[in-house]
Amino acid sequence: MDLKIISSNKLSKADPVFGQQSFDNHEQIIFCHDKDTSLKAIIGIHNTVLGPALGGTRMWNYENEWEALNDVLRLSRGMTFKSAITGLNLGGGKAVIIGNAKTHKTPELMRKFGEFVNSLSGKYITAEDVGMTTSDMDIVREVTPHVVGVSEGHGGSGNPAPNTAFGVFMGMKAAAKFKYGSDDLKGKSVFVQGVGNVGEALIKHLLKEGAKVTIADINREQLETVGNKYKVALYEGNDIYSQNMDIYAPCALGATINDDTINKIKAQIIAGSANNQLAEDRHGVMLQEKGIVYAPDFLINAGGLINVYAEIEHCDKQETIRKTENIYNTTLEILERAAQNGVTPNVAALKMAKERIQKRKNEQLK
Repeated sequence: MDLKIISSNKLSKADPVFGQQSFDNHEQIIFCHDKDTSLKAIIGIHNTVLGPALGGTRMWNYENEWEALNDVLRLSRGMTFKSAITGLNLGGGKAVIIGNAKTHKTPELMRKFGEFVNSLSGKYITAEDVGMTTSDMDIVREVTPHVVGVSEGHGGSGNPAPNTAFGVFMGMKAAAKFKYGSDDLKGKSVFVQGVGNVGEALIKHLLKEGAKVTIADINREQLETVGNKYKVALYEGNDIYSQNMDIYAPCALGATINDDTINKIKAQIIAGSANNQLAEDRHGVMLQEKGIVYAPDFLINAGGLINVYAEIEHCDKQETIRKTENIYNTTLEILERAAQNGVTPNVAALKMAKERIQKRKNEQLK
């Protein structure tokens, strides 16, 4: 009998779903495949205690299916806590489509994905994320009502990026208030990493406040376009983390706070729109030990969620702005609570979110 030995780099995949830390008690994971459109997608539904799971769909050219699965699990889990801490009656979910959004995406693929969403009967509500646009959500809307973030012409709230950026700006100002005693960002050096829709909208707020903005992006054309448009400095090196700055705003993909970068970071505040900025929980502890104020990403980037939630609750624009402005107060409360209890802001934020979920669960059991 041959003995099959699993190599060390594959041990983590021996239990590829339930055994992963990112699984974290997900309620449901749906694998979606359609040969005719070449659709390969995964929908993660983490928790529906507070309401239906709402979270955007990300289309990304993942290196492998394992990477896609881990990403959707991490993102779905994050949406649960984002909704809870923001006070919204929503659960957490997310979807990923495997493929290059520029070359693989077709209207037929989007409709087929919408059919899979529709089969869940409202347990999961989708929206746009990386690699997706408002027009894509309009196509999904053709086959399912369980989608938000559609164009204003179709009765939706439109592109959520501006509101996401506004929420990040509010969280950044709260972090500055906690760190410096004033939330005035005038003269502060802010490095924005990633100048897509959210990053660009954030730049507008920062410049209006009088901050000194430097931008970075792996897309050279996008970097130059945004740089020329707003007349801001471009960072073109390979080690942004070692640069002298007051505030680091990661607005691209997550896990930029990791073993390779954390000892280099010179910023005093980290506040950005990227999801899952901490590669591991221990990196939050390391930031705290360095005296760096970290504004929990799943809180301060919730403006986009608030924006699309307005479609479900039929809130007007002023109410959406008010809810997003409140990110400032919640961020400050969490930073103060973390300091008082000797825990990291991420731990304090998660505790607050979980307390709300547990309270609702207890109410449902009565």
